[in-house]
Amino acid sequence: MIALEGKVVVITGASSGIGAATAKALVEAGASVMLAARRADRLDALVAELGEKAAAHVTNVVDKQQVLDLAQAAIKRFGRIDAWVNNAGLMPLSMLEEGKVDEWDRMVDVNIKGVLYGIHAAIGAMLEQGFGDVVNVASIAGHLVFPSGAVYCGTKFAVRAISEGMRHELAGRIRVTIISPGAVATELADHITSSQVKEGLQPVLDVAIPSKAIADAVVYALSQPRDVSINEMIIRPSAQEL
Repeated sequence: MIALEGKVVVITGASSGIGAATAKALVEAGASVMLAARRADRLDALVAELGEKAAAHVTNVVDKQQVLDLAQAAIKRFGRIDAWVNNAGLMPLSMLEEGKVDEWDRMVDVNIKGVLYGIHAAIGAMLEQGFGDVVNVASIAGHLVFPSGAVYCGTKFAVRAISEGMRHELAGRIRVTIISPGAVATELADHITSSQVKEGLQPVLDVAIPSKAIADAVVYALSQPRDVSINEMIIRPSAQEL
């Protein structure tokens, strides 16, 4: 593996969970990070913890202009963008018959359009410099479908399809990595408003692994020599059957 010293990485959904853990792991590996999320207080606290290799830009990934502004903020602060981690996501699982259409809309906006806006914001600068990495955080739900996950799984299948299409189009110029976590100890389950679904999910949450497991996978993918591309990883608890 090559060192990440001097590399610049943008991370969305960086205020907690996988995003925050990834920021810490990347800084430990020598990279500089531009952190993006909606919660300014969380971002400020993380930047204070990480020091001069970290900066933050408050961003709502469903707003295309805000994501473009994020890219410009990273370039202004650190000079370029070497990698972009599309991590922001929502998981308000529910049965279709519950009709939680507003939650479906938010999932599509964040989980799919947020990823597309991140790709759009990142690849211009990467193509200009001749290289780059895009890491899209999908889910085990992008590989299988389960009751209560119809819409969520649909968004994560979409992330994998978009990522694979991007890999084909930009092979040799931009590397694309899909990371599909299983049960991870994050705030994702807090988005679930269906009490029935939340209760049924508890046995899976009980075996959840720490966010650092996913962060380490991001570092591994980004640390490879340029002629090596880690296209996809599935990372879940050893005890998780689903």
